[in-house]
Amino acid sequence: MSLSILGFITIIVIVALLISGRVSPLVAMVIPPVIAAFIAGFSAGDLGEFFTSGLNSVMSVAVMFIFAIIFFGIMQDSGLFEPLINKMIALTRGNVITVAVVTVLIAVVAQLDGSGASTFLITIPALLPLYLRLRMNPYLLLLLVAGGAAIVNMIPWGGPLGRVASVLETDVTELWYPLIKIQVVGVILMLALAVFMGILEKRRILKTYGKLTFTDEDVPMAQGIVSTEVDKSLRRPKLIWVNAIIALAVIAILVSGVLPAGLAFLIGVAIALPVNYRTPKEQMARVQAHAPSALTMASIIISAGLFLGVLNGTGMLTAIANDAVKVLPTALSSYLHIIIGVLGVPFDLLLSTDAYYFALFPVVEQIGLSFGIDSFSTAYAMIIGNIVGTFVSPLAPAVWLALGLSGLEMGKHLKFSFFWMWGLSIVLLIVAVLFGVIVV
Repeated sequence: MSLSILGFITIIVIVALLISGRVSPLVAMVIPPVIAAFIAGFSAGDLGEFFTSGLNSVMSVAVMFIFAIIFFGIMQDSGLFEPLINKMIALTRGNVITVAVVTVLIAVVAQLDGSGASTFLITIPALLPLYLRLRMNPYLLLLLVAGGAAIVNMIPWGGPLGRVASVLETDVTELWYPLIKIQVVGVILMLALAVFMGILEKRRILKTYGKLTFTDEDVPMAQGIVSTEVDKSLRRPKLIWVNAIIALAVIAILVSGVLPAGLAFLIGVAIALPVNYRTPKEQMARVQAHAPSALTMASIIISAGLFLGVLNGTGMLTAIANDAVKVLPTALSSYLHIIIGVLGVPFDLLLSTDAYYFALFPVVEQIGLSFGIDSFSTAYAMIIGNIVGTFVSPLAPAVWLALGLSGLEMGKHLKFSFFWMWGLSIVLLIVAVLFGVIVV
């Protein structure tokens, strides 16, 4: 069996297991790649090397998970987010549609630093309690943040453009300029989607609960770090500004990149604990209260490290990328860039960002050149077609951070968001063709 077929089957099995919900993500991302590695003829020693390599690539993310979840848990315990939630409800007047629109706008602004992780760290702890208060579907929160952030991620410092620019040996800023109008259209489409989904959500809430206004006691308990099951004795209303300064300082350090994210949150936890809770017993109680969520998500990230380590180490991802373009009928070769662009979001489920841009893109670009397709048209088609689906892919660590912060499941996120994001990417491809950014 070829590596590409074996890798494809492995990924399909993992995605199917995640969507089915029959096993935990840890099981889904460990057993299939281990079996695939042995079927491909690799030894236990090779598997150990793959694990070490994959672990090195995700360890910083896992550490960040642990301390980010504990940090925001402490902030929630102290009551930091409650005034913000009440203020947002007052500003939006509890209007579900307005909340959906505001979610997209916040995600767009938060993603300007180019980091999906920081976008989720900023948006989810602040907005999830509001969604729960209004009985809005938390998966809608993920959809809107993921879509808004992905559109903005076309900026030069976002990652994908840098990879493409390095392959084409061109200036990344020059590569970005034609995409600005696509980003503007994308944000407008995301706002339109927010209005549409908000209308559907409003109808669902009215049908289910018979009302649109809820008190704090009505709110269901969140499964993530932002728990709404509040112990009033943990609240520290007199320290709200102190906690706000601590939280803003941690986020500022995160955005600036002065310190690694994991270290920023570790320091934040070390400061927040004694500020809010005086005795060692109280401090450890807060850590223990949030440790289960933190360690659960860290274990999943480490499992994802094994998954990525096996796919990269065995060469499966590269084989998938190289073979993907070979199955295309010759008659359609002149439209290769459009076809790959249309399949960009599904490719997010099969290829990591590096594999997509460093393995698949050069192959498609070279084949396209032989049929007279301009390299930049190929680049724009693949960027626009793929980037919208970045934050619905189980191969993106930032997605697991979002799931950890919200206590939601990857399978349900895929089912809720995948086709909306795929549809958005196809519409943006059409817009890019109409604008002349992509030449057919």
